[in-house]
Amino acid sequence: MSNEVRYAGFWIRFIASFLDTLFLALPLGILIYFISGGQWFDFAQYQQNIQMAISGNPHALDNQPHTSFKWELVFEFSVLIATILFWDNWRGATPGKKFVHIKIVDAKTFEDITNKQAITRSLGYILSMFFFLGFLMVAFRKDKRALHDLLAGTAVVYEDEAL
Repeated sequence: MSNEVRYAGFWIRFIASFLDTLFLALPLGILIYFISGGQWFDFAQYQQNIQMAISGNPHALDNQPHTSFKWELVFEFSVLIATILFWDNWRGATPGKKFVHIKIVDAKTFEDITNKQAITRSLGYILSMFFFLGFLMVAFRKDKRALHDLLAGTAVVYEDEAL
């Protein structure tokens, strides 16, 4: 069956990830910012840095906003839980993946992923982001699998191709 499967490549996965940032992570971030009472990060410092950068000030990034590690963990954990819930309820897809008609499947059986695979894949994102080569692997591998896919035993395919 794997010869007939159409794997999702780098750019379609990038678009899905961008859409997930807009429709999943950004709303959660806004919600958590307000729940934190503004303690997550200093939004005023971000605004000041942007204004300085627009005016051409070379010191625009000298003062980075202070962030709360506690609220950052709350945000990251919330995104992880929301992602896994979408994968579980939408058969391996997040809103971005659903929009571009791709989904995550088990790399060998092409069936729905398990919760263990979902968690392993999510944690594997850390390594893929840390080295970024984990994401670039998609562009060069025939099966279009990233480092986090290899760690979790998953693949990303077009929805119409999954069993």
